[in-house]
Amino acid sequence: MKTALISVYDKTGIADFAKELVALGWKIISSGGTAKYLSDVGIEVTDIAEITGMKPILSHRVLTLHPKIHGGLLALNTPEHLEELKKNEIPWIDMVCVDLYPLEEEINNPSATKESVIEKTDMGGVALIRSSAKGRRITICDKEDRAKTIEWLKNGEPNREEFINNLSAKAEALAAWYCSISGKYLSQGVHEGIFGEKVLACAYGENAYQKPASFYKIPRGTLGKKDQLTISDWVLIAGSPLSYNNICDLDRMLQTMTHIGAGFEKNFNKVPDVVIGAKHGNACGAGVGESGLDAVDKMLSGDLHAIFGGCVMLNFPVDEKIAEELIHKFAGDGRRLLDLVAAPSFTPEAIEILARKKGKCRILVNKNIKKAGLDSLDRSPRFRYVRGGFLTQPNYTFVPDMSKCLFDTKIIKDIILAWAVGCTSNSNTVTLVKDGKLLGNGVGQQDRVGAANLAILRAGDKDLTGAVAYSDSFFPFPDAPEVLINKGIKTIFSTSGSINDEKIVELCKAKGVNLIMLPDSEARGFYQH
Repeated sequence: MKTALISVYDKTGIADFAKELVALGWKIISSGGTAKYLSDVGIEVTDIAEITGMKPILSHRVLTLHPKIHGGLLALNTPEHLEELKKNEIPWIDMVCVDLYPLEEEINNPSATKESVIEKTDMGGVALIRSSAKGRRITICDKEDRAKTIEWLKNGEPNREEFINNLSAKAEALAAWYCSISGKYLSQGVHEGIFGEKVLACAYGENAYQKPASFYKIPRGTLGKKDQLTISDWVLIAGSPLSYNNICDLDRMLQTMTHIGAGFEKNFNKVPDVVIGAKHGNACGAGVGESGLDAVDKMLSGDLHAIFGGCVMLNFPVDEKIAEELIHKFAGDGRRLLDLVAAPSFTPEAIEILARKKGKCRILVNKNIKKAGLDSLDRSPRFRYVRGGFLTQPNYTFVPDMSKCLFDTKIIKDIILAWAVGCTSNSNTVTLVKDGKLLGNGVGQQDRVGAANLAILRAGDKDLTGAVAYSDSFFPFPDAPEVLINKGIKTIFSTSGSINDEKIVELCKAKGVNLIMLPDSEARGFYQH
């Protein structure tokens, strides 16, 4: 008879799992709380104390940390080890099913203390899964693996070594991540770790010679339970697997889309229909409208050259009419090629229209992007590799409050759109918007005049009279505002902090231009510096 040790903090579903094991002829041993729970639902279980001959000691701190438990996990299947187990009355343990105290949850509890965190730091559970992994036992530390294991057992344990190895690897990774949380907390951030699970192998990275390239998802607890817009939450329903660049574009569009939604919700209590067109991560078109078709029309007319081969994100469902607009509007006799389209949902007809040969158009679905607003902002820390180390910083979560702004509502809406696009584009950026439509996005420039001129260039022959301009930081000189004003810009939103702020204020007053300046320390919009 095989033996499984079950000891879990969260009892959800554990009785069903234990019953399946018993039906397969397994013996269950368990610790106090779990043993009582299983016994109460009619499952025969042996308490660990009966094996060790010791009741829990030191306020229940020491229970499973005993040679008669870890010996049963670490013993090799050799005559010498088996004889030693027999001599010391130690049972061979074939499986460990353990979860860990919710340490991160306690750390994030506003009322937590160092003492409460230490008490929630699991020692026995971590030791059990590591001993089980080293002993090449069946090691289950993830609820999702319980049903998989039962099915595997019923099927005769195919590919046993590979199956057990994969479970062991997951257990070791979990233990490392768990210990890193404790280390980070106790050191007050001096020690930091980055952990992830590989979920996608990309054909290559940004360029064909950069192989291998992979996408790793971060443990859910690290991101917070409420975030349902992570990259791994998007479902590919048509097209080829995502490339490295596709994933980068999706992440960038998520930042822009959620900032637009957050800005409108904060200032107007309503998120409109929004469409973003992006190329190399930066928005080349963006439209806000009362209808989806209106928003698509505005997005496409932003930059018809750039959107070809680009990516699109919508915060409303895509039907046949929307898909037709995306592919054929302003496209002449041909059709517009898109690499990626992301939305809350697609009709079958829309998928067929958007599809390209060889799956070149990836179609992604996540219902949570629908009218996503303030709660959708990514609040998890951002980190970035630099040579020999990595940088961390809080995420981009500033949203301007325009409640004291006396401008016309239409202008404020344009300000919000310009800000949301500009502050999620590569700095330095100047962004031009008019009538809920992105006209030109001058991104990644070394100077403000260059950014202003590039935005105007990207706008082409569009009429900029009465448009709004956003600058992601202050203007060091009046030259860039003057370039914008001379093209008909009537509203400028920037930050203050330049020694020439007064000159810029005077220029805008003299030209009759609306000027909003928030402190650079509060509202600077640098992104992907």
